[in-house]
Amino acid sequence: MSIKNARNDFPQMNEEYNGTKIIYLDSAATTLKPKSVMDKLEQYYLHECANIHRGIHTLSEVSTANFEETRDKIQKLINAKHRHEIIFTK
Repeated sequence: MSIKNARNDFPQMNEEYNGTKIIYLDSAATTLKPKSVMDKLEQYYLHECANIHRGIHTLSEVSTANFEETRDKIQKLINAKHRHEIIFTK
């Protein structure tokens, strides 16, 4: 991964302060969010916002499907044996 690619993935890294682009290494306190995550959150809050696993209406079904699709992607990413091993917390 190049610095240029990282700056494209994390838009905040393109900000300049005192004439210099920032270098952010304080992820123990706050983690920068990739653009793909921010885009998905915006899509969710603008178009799909609903409770997951608790509704029978269309928005809830869409949100639940997206939630479970994310669980499947993470399962593959970390090579978990079962999808129920993936637990989301705050």
